[in-house]
Amino acid sequence: MDELKALRYFSKVVETGSFTKAASVFDVPPSSLSRRVANLEASLGATLLKRSTRVVQVTEIGLLYHQQVQEILLQIEQSNETVRSYHAKPIGRLRISSMVSFGEGILLPLMEDFKQEYPDIVLDISLSDELTALGRDDVDIAIRGGYPPNERIQALRLMDNEFVPAAAPGYLKVHGSPKSAFDLRQHKGLFFRTPTGPSPWLCESDGEWHDVSGETIAVSNNAPWLGRQALAAKGIILAPAWSLADYLDSGKLVKLDLSPAPRVSQNSNLAIYLLYQKQRYLVPKVKVAVDFLVARCR
Repeated sequence: MDELKALRYFSKVVETGSFTKAASVFDVPPSSLSRRVANLEASLGATLLKRSTRVVQVTEIGLLYHQQVQEILLQIEQSNETVRSYHAKPIGRLRISSMVSFGEGILLPLMEDFKQEYPDIVLDISLSDELTALGRDDVDIAIRGGYPPNERIQALRLMDNEFVPAAAPGYLKVHGSPKSAFDLRQHKGLFFRTPTGPSPWLCESDGEWHDVSGETIAVSNNAPWLGRQALAAKGIILAPAWSLADYLDSGKLVKLDLSPAPRVSQNSNLAIYLLYQKQRYLVPKVKVAVDFLVARCR
């Protein structure tokens, strides 16, 4: 417990940049807090903080140590919360991270209903297409498209994530309709940028994969904006069927039936996944959210 307290003291000094401010958070004398941190440095045989009369600076090894300590402290707090709330009703702040297009089109409307059922849960929702590390980023639930990650976390398949090619009738009238995936090379393309770069258009033929990407007209990590570009007849878009459903149903976009079918990955297991750390399912607010989203999305 003494070492854990020293870790908390050290972490707070780094966050506040001051022994005095950190001491006030824990309501202890600055001298006591400073002594605990000094003992921690002595036990490690390393200088974590450079002290002066005006400022506290974190050393290089101190910064690395702080990053790792933060993950440990977060894990301890989450474990404590699991035990404390085991028999409690769903309350508290629920942190959800979702990719932008799914969040805007599906998640946020669903969470309006969720809030009606669980008014004591405070929703903290972040929309981002950046990759999320559940333990590091202090997230209870993450929703991402792709294939199951290699992290040691629970991944529940919410829905298929089939990508379909589509274009506005006005575009097809001017440029013609492609008949096969290979014809896409002669067309204008609207490409989605993932954390690893723009998604290419691929197809498989005779056991080999081919890049059939058309001329790049626009690239963005904002799927709604790319959708508007497609509506404006700027080019062909290859996007998840669920994200284009309203446009396809209204006739504002036309689905292109191509053979072979274009894809954005050679992996055939693309889907929308709900991710969470297994032990967090024991926390009531996480359990009810996971069960709710799985039931509503599936």
